[in-house]
Amino acid sequence: MRFKLFNIREDEKPYAYQWGQTNGHEIECTEEDLTLDNVHTLSSFDGVSTQQLFKFDDRIYEALKDVGIKQIAGRAAGFDMFNLDEAAKHDIKITNIPSYSPNAIAEFAVCRALELIRNINKINKKVEHQDFTWDETVIAKELRSMTVLVIGVGRIGKVSAQLFKGFGAEVIGYDPYDQSLSDIEYVQSLQEGLSKADLITLHVPANEETTHIINEETIKYMKNGAYLVNTARGATVKTNDVIQALNSGKLHSVALDVYENEFAYFSYDYTDKEIEDPTLKELMSRDDVLISPHIAFYTHTAVQNMVEISLDSALEVITTGYSENEVQLSKV
Repeated sequence: MRFKLFNIREDEKPYAYQWGQTNGHEIECTEEDLTLDNVHTLSSFDGVSTQQLFKFDDRIYEALKDVGIKQIAGRAAGFDMFNLDEAAKHDIKITNIPSYSPNAIAEFAVCRALELIRNINKINKKVEHQDFTWDETVIAKELRSMTVLVIGVGRIGKVSAQLFKGFGAEVIGYDPYDQSLSDIEYVQSLQEGLSKADLITLHVPANEETTHIINEETIKYMKNGAYLVNTARGATVKTNDVIQALNSGKLHSVALDVYENEFAYFSYDYTDKEIEDPTLKELMSRDDVLISPHIAFYTHTAVQNMVEISLDSALEVITTGYSENEVQLSKV
């Protein structure tokens, strides 16, 4: 069989080619997005994998069916770039990677949380100006004295909760669908959790229920001077409301590995180019914001798993019509 991987990065290629060699299938890689302009190139292929972050044109699903493609294997946990209704209408099955390496993202969330608590950004900027003094702007809290709210206690949230507990923090969880982690306390409303937490970390998918789950109204329930970490999806946070909360002191500082308008910038090299998004520019300029380019997942283990699991899923759909990683409408 022949498989084509779109949006491929150099670090993914060795794992893709090795999978092909091991399983006896032909692999072709391209850095291009999958679009209506190039879908015709798939007429001689059996399977497709993508890593596209922005939404597909709804017409892509019919076009894929017309060239004989039965599936799209996403190389990520998120699936908000797909229109599952349109895919289903044209018998296109969508698969994702439910768990490529929960530790990768959970460890990054804890890392960023520690940087916020210890004021690392502010310390670095003082040192850059040869200011080696101690003052109230850089005095820190200790994680063991804090209450951490994990919003979304699934695969990644569970690991995150356990890591924070390892530092001695009191960890509480909010998750209406999964309360199976026995060694933390669960709250039954988001408002209750926000009111108790010194630090909030997000580990939820992007869907109608979670879009802008952090906004002006929910921020009002937070403690004054709370910390926020988002390694989930950009759509879960209303960025301008967070900026207002930083300006007022309601939020002490935030770490954003994702951003709701990230698609034009994250994963691209903007060296010597003008960033035209004023909100992103403000986030980058602030010493109470840590911004990173959707990179929490980025470890060798995670990349290998994302490539191999996506191709395994594509092969399953083609040969059996089913994959346990198929994204169902009921998941949204």
